[in-house]
Amino acid sequence: MNKVICNSLRSYVAFTKFQHKSCQVPNFLTVSKMSYVNHQKCYTKDAPEKKLFTPGPLSTSPTVRQAAFTEYGSRDVAFIAAIKTLRSKLVEIAEVSKDEFTCVPIQGSGTFAVEAVFQTAVPRQGGKVLILQNGAYGKRLAKICDVMSVPYQLESFSEDSKVDVNRVADILSKDKSFTMTSIVHCETSSGVINPVEDVGKVVKQIIPDCIFFVDAMSSFGAVPLDMLNGNIDFLVSSANKCLQGIPGFSYAIAKKSVLMNCNGNSRSLSLDLFDQYDNLEKTNQFRFTPPTHTMLAFLQAVKEFEEEGGVSGRGDRYKKNRNILREGMKDFGFEEFLDSSHEGYIITSYKYPQDLNWNFTTFYSKLNDRGYVIYPGKVLNADCFRIGSIGHLYPEDMKGLLSAIKQVLQEMNIKLR
Repeated sequence: MNKVICNSLRSYVAFTKFQHKSCQVPNFLTVSKMSYVNHQKCYTKDAPEKKLFTPGPLSTSPTVRQAAFTEYGSRDVAFIAAIKTLRSKLVEIAEVSKDEFTCVPIQGSGTFAVEAVFQTAVPRQGGKVLILQNGAYGKRLAKICDVMSVPYQLESFSEDSKVDVNRVADILSKDKSFTMTSIVHCETSSGVINPVEDVGKVVKQIIPDCIFFVDAMSSFGAVPLDMLNGNIDFLVSSANKCLQGIPGFSYAIAKKSVLMNCNGNSRSLSLDLFDQYDNLEKTNQFRFTPPTHTMLAFLQAVKEFEEEGGVSGRGDRYKKNRNILREGMKDFGFEEFLDSSHEGYIITSYKYPQDLNWNFTTFYSKLNDRGYVIYPGKVLNADCFRIGSIGHLYPEDMKGLLSAIKQVLQEMNIKLR
């Protein structure tokens, strides 16, 4: 059993024994203790870990999880130094100048960072956003603007195609009132990688002052993206994606000259990136309670990312994972949602088989029982499921998944060929 959990358990049991000697232990405490002990059985070293073939949260290394066991106070000198290092490292990973760009971490999942950019970068008066969407996560951008009552135009593209740069240019040329253009780099509902750099060039060419905002949630750290070449002003991602940390915070890589013009825009206190940045610059501290354990684990994740070779090294492993998956699923007879013109290697959507015995819930449950977790589909015009290639997964894990899929197909009496 994990040493930290064992120590916690001993302390808990010792405490309840002491309480029992000195006074009558309430029934609810006895029940709680029993539940606590039973719960710990799930965490013995002999219990098999499940492999997560999902878009997030992802499988993480044991050393990343171990790093989360360290406890610091939010004002601890060592933790303050950790925040400073984390911010610096993320700017380095983005391959931009620390003089021109900064990293602003914020509590919460990736969607918190997405909304924080809209809150911060869209002015309260006169703001208008062009949202380019070809999937569920692009539509989420529109939902955020709806809730904020921010004027926007939603330009939709087919879920199985990339955003059309020429169409974007035509829209911007006809309406130069947009103050922001937003796009998702890797549309995780399908696996499409959008031509972000080409879109960014068009945006700044037609409307130089239009802010270009990229949601790189599931691509940052594994899919090359030149922020300077793409004229990107804001880019967001999350700790628990390609950098393989644990969930708990997200972050924005922001162009300082643009961020400095955003003071007073935010309609939210907690999601104000300018205010967060200002306080971080002055004190190296969060304004509100930071996710200490998650951030310490993330520093370990970044160390492992660098040891693997950075963006290229991690991307190469994910590509190998994807190639093994592609060939194995093709041999089984599964059909991909996207055609061969798409080069993404983050996640793959597969169409449901046309077999009378097919049932996704059964398929999912049988794989889950074997320790392999896949994901339901999220495209709207086809019944699909998704399998991710990212996280702490290696070629042998992909082969293990394929072996499990073969067994499950046989159990379900599904023949795809």
